[in-house]
Amino acid sequence: MKVERTVHLAAAPEDVYDVVMDPQRLEDWVTIHDHLVGPAPRPLQKGSSLTQCLRLAGRRFKVRWNVVQNDPRRKVVWEGRGPVASHARVEYAFEPDGDGTRFSYMNEYDLPGGPLGRLAGRSVSRVALREVDGSLQKLKKLVE
Repeated sequence: MKVERTVHLAAAPEDVYDVVMDPQRLEDWVTIHDHLVGPAPRPLQKGSSLTQCLRLAGRRFKVRWNVVQNDPRRKVVWEGRGPVASHARVEYAFEPDGDGTRFSYMNEYDLPGGPLGRLAGRSVSRVALREVDGSLQKLKKLVE
């Protein structure tokens, strides 16, 4: 499954980067964020790891995230491992755009459960897309 969105933010790329890369700010903009498990390194950089408890469709689950690419104010790539050997890859891209930033978000993930997980994929994808849109709107309000 893959979710992609782009939004214009009336804030400089460095300001957007500072917010999205601060683990303590996740609760301010990520709609499915529940809490961090243990301390998260600050600042985050390539090789940093954190464990995040997420809440989606009434269920809580943990994902162990690793920053695999960090080109500050340009591109960040996260790889995550969740329950039942599920995987996710999240990319943030920051591009100067007139008076602000063109922020692109991509989340590519597989669902646990093999064929049954794939069957549930469409409904999960709709929920995930709605949550990403909500998160980006919260980020917009936060940085502008």
